[in-house]
Amino acid sequence: MLLSPRAPDAGVAAHERLYRGLRGQIMHGELAPGQALTLRGLARAHEVSMTPVREAVRRLAAEGALVLSNSGRISTPELSNERIEELASIRALLEPELASRALPRAHLALIDRLQTINSLNAEAVTKRDAVGYIRTNLEFHRTLYLRAQAPAILAMVETVWLQLGPTMRALYGRLRREAAPPHHRQIIAALRAGDEPALRLALRTDVTQGLKHLLA
Repeated sequence: MLLSPRAPDAGVAAHERLYRGLRGQIMHGELAPGQALTLRGLARAHEVSMTPVREAVRRLAAEGALVLSNSGRISTPELSNERIEELASIRALLEPELASRALPRAHLALIDRLQTINSLNAEAVTKRDAVGYIRTNLEFHRTLYLRAQAPAILAMVETVWLQLGPTMRALYGRLRREAAPPHHRQIIAALRAGDEPALRLALRTDVTQGLKHLLA
């Protein structure tokens, strides 16, 4: 029997689709810290074979988004205080740098787009939508950082976001926010004013303050 020449492409597409779907779930806090997963369960849920599941899990484990034990158990990471502090420090170093690089390219259309995203972020707080809050928060930052035209730095930052996703969900539940934090508005104001020191300060405060509430 002749094999369809598209069969390999279908396998790659299934793996990539599963990888991106799981990556988004983890980054946006849809999975809790320490949540156990199984290869078979993932295959059933996403209606794919075991091969793309194994490959997607392998990639996510390499990025620190999943933990593979010696016994083969798969779970989302449960971060120690030391690990949270380390990841917060990475964010505090890299994200103000990305914002600074984006500042010369922060045209009015970008600022208006950030304002719109921030409004959606505030709506998620009002609705107590934890996943929506995390998703719009990261969309706000990514939209700004794309203007930095520094893809290598952004890739490192997104890997940190990925590792922090489940922990950010736990943080949201602990804080029980009634209103969106003010830092995004400060970021937008600094962009409008072209004030790089204020922009760096607002970014640094935004990416580190919330995580401090997780430290015992």
